[in-house]
Amino acid sequence: MSEAMGEESKERRTGGIVRRGVERQIEDRKLLERPDGAPEFLESDPWRVLRIQAEFVAGFDALATVGPAVTFFGSARVRPPDPMYDAARALAAELARRGFAIITGGGPGTMEAANRGAREGHGLSVGLNIELPFEQGLNEYVNLGIEFHYFFVRKTMFVKYAEAFVIFPGGFGTMDELFEALTLIQTGKIVHFPVIMFGSEYWAGLSQWIRGRVLAEGKVSPEDLDLMVVTDDIQQAADIVQQYYQRKVLEAQPKEHAKPKKSDAQ
Repeated sequence: MSEAMGEESKERRTGGIVRRGVERQIEDRKLLERPDGAPEFLESDPWRVLRIQAEFVAGFDALATVGPAVTFFGSARVRPPDPMYDAARALAAELARRGFAIITGGGPGTMEAANRGAREGHGLSVGLNIELPFEQGLNEYVNLGIEFHYFFVRKTMFVKYAEAFVIFPGGFGTMDELFEALTLIQTGKIVHFPVIMFGSEYWAGLSQWIRGRVLAEGKVSPEDLDLMVVTDDIQQAADIVQQYYQRKVLEAQPKEHAKPKKSDAQ
C-alpha cells in the first residue's frame, strides 16, 4: 500500500469537515465513557443554568394542573400538641374541603401539619422540598412532592400557584417568605392576594413595630398595612381565601355587552 493510500485511510469526515492524519476522539465514545473523577463542567455556571432551567420545567410541569391552592409557611420546629401545629392542620383541612390544594415546603413542623390537614380534608397535599446541608426529607403526608436545589426556583413555585399565603409563627425563613410576598404585592409584581398572618399574639410585636416605627417614619404607606390580615380564627381565614378566589373567578369571566335596543339604534 502506498504512503498516499495510507494517509487516505486515516481520513475522518464530520459533517462538511474532512480530517486526514488528524486524530480526534469520537464524540459518542466520549459521551458513553465514564470519567475517572467528577467532571469539571458540573461546577461551571453554564451547567448550573441548565440545572436551573430543568428545575423550572419540572416544577411548572408538575404543578400546572393542581388547581387553586394556598401556600402555608411556618416553623419547622413545632410539634404536636403545639396549638399552632393543630391550627395549621385544621385550617388546611378546612381549605381542602373547600376545594383548595395545600402547598408547603414539604418538611416537618407547620409544613407537616398543613400537609396532614390537606390529606384529612381529602385535598391535594403538595410539598416543595429544598436541598439543605442537613437532611430534610418530605414528610409522610405529601401526595405530590418536588425536590429543589435552588431556593429562588422553589420560591417561584410557592408564589405562582398560590391564591393566598397563610403565615404561621416561624423564624427567619418564615419572615423571608412573608416580606417577600408583601414586597411583590406592594411593587405590583404579583396580583394582590391575601396574606394571612395566623396567631395574633405572636405577630403583635411585629405589627406594632411596623405601625409605630416603619409607618410613623414614612417608610411605608398607610395602605400598605392593608396587605396583611392578622387572625386567630380558622373560619375567618378560610372565608377570606374563598371570597378572594370567588371574586377573582368572577372578574376573569368575559363581560356580556348589552345589545342596543332598536330605539337606541334609531
